Amino acid sequence: MSGDNGRFATGVPGLDAILGGGVFDGGIYIIQGAPGAGKTILGNQICFAQAAQGRNALYITLLAESHARMIGHMRRMTFFDEAAIPDRMSYVGAFKTLEDDGLRGLLDVVRREVRTRKASILVLDGLITVHEKARSELELKKFIHELQTQAAFSNCTMFLLTSAFDADAHPPEHTMVDGLIELQSALHGRRAERSLQVHKLRGTWFMGGKHSYRITENGHAIYPRIEALLETPSVWDSADGPMVSVGIGGVDKMLGGGVDTHSVTVVLGPSGSGKTTAGLQFLTGGPANEPAMLFGFHENPMALRIKADSLKLPLKSRADKVTLMWRPQTEAVLDEVATELLSTIRQNGVRRLVIDGIEGFSKLTDEKERVGSFLSALCNELRALGVTTLATAETDHAGMTPGQPLKGVNQTGLSAVAENIIALHLAALRSENHRLMTILKSRDRRTDMRMRRFEILEGGIVLDADFQSAERILRDISSQGPAPTPSTDLKLTGE
Repeated sequence: MSGDNGRFATGVPGLDAILGGGVFDGGIYIIQGAPGAGKTILGNQICFAQAAQGRNALYITLLAESHARMIGHMRRMTFFDEAAIPDRMSYVGAFKTLEDDGLRGLLDVVRREVRTRKASILVLDGLITVHEKARSELELKKFIHELQTQAAFSNCTMFLLTSAFDADAHPPEHTMVDGLIELQSALHGRRAERSLQVHKLRGTWFMGGKHSYRITENGHAIYPRIEALLETPSVWDSADGPMVSVGIGGVDKMLGGGVDTHSVTVVLGPSGSGKTTAGLQFLTGGPANEPAMLFGFHENPMALRIKADSLKLPLKSRADKVTLMWRPQTEAVLDEVATELLSTIRQNGVRRLVIDGIEGFSKLTDEKERVGSFLSALCNELRALGVTTLATAETDHAGMTPGQPLKGVNQTGLSAVAENIIALHLAALRSENHRLMTILKSRDRRTDMRMRRFEILEGGIVLDADFQSAERILRDISSQGPAPTPSTDLKLTGE
């Protein structure tokens, strides 16, 4: 795992991207965080990842917890490999030595064990204990300096784990080490979210800011912020390539033949206006052998299959080419969801994507100010992957205002990421509800932007051939009087 520049990947998913590729051989790094942040798990995960690559790892503890107890906890993790102990993964307890012989005795243990075991990775768990044992700040600095010398001499990369951190105090070891990584946990209402931040990393670029992580049976899974990970788009924010069908004949005609490959189209509308139906038609509107995917926050895959069957859309017959991915808005983390989405797209070679409920991303974070840059980075990456995307977004049930048919349609924040924007409306005319459609935006093409009335029939959305019906409905809405008083003998039987 070591590169030509003396750098190697830690083997922790997401961490190496944040570190700009990994850490350096012979470097010394502090990993700090409050109790329960996952420092011990992360230290073990790095060690076992290196042991799996044939390197020798050494884990030295300065805590009262026994190795048997620690190993018992680590056995629950999938990265744990019993066969690696003790040849490639060794545990050494040095708490008694530190207590009896001080920092000098601990240094002797480190030198001896690194040399004897030919360790190229060392985790020292409990730096705060060293901090408390040091008789002065100078003695602590000398200890860190001696560790640096030993790391460089033996080409052994060292990770020092500690719970001590005061942002205003600037402990001396922070200024001396090659890197400083902090694990944090914060409450968002009643929900807790973990984050990782690199404060310092010598000799290389790293991804700044906070990045979410989870601890599962697989250990740490770290999710770099999407807008930081994909800061530089693979392609410019424009579509190219041939036009493709949106799966709705009338819409293709209004758009002059379809939408551009690699483009993003947003369909706006209130609940019940036909957004998901439009998404299903787009999903099944390409070639039968084209990999496609629907990602949504609301309707689960079973409900989508039932809906497609009722509309007579060929979703079932394309099951081997269509992926349905559902992510409830419960305990999901924004960057985790985006990472899973992009990973599935790459793995399946998806070329046609539906995001049903794009506003759902904003509900996964309290940091509303980052949603715009997040969506921009995500859409740019979709274009770079050659994916043609249709996303739906829900608007309020504002109805049609006489003389202002587009009042209440809010496309703020979406226009910057989409080449095309289509609006669906529910127009109440006396006792009838009509569905209307219009194109609000279409980049670099001649477009028919006149409204069309449409119905949802077998096969999905079917538009009127022209705008006459829509115009008559809008005219009648403008001229209709107050709602009539219901008759006392109103029949409710549907006769």
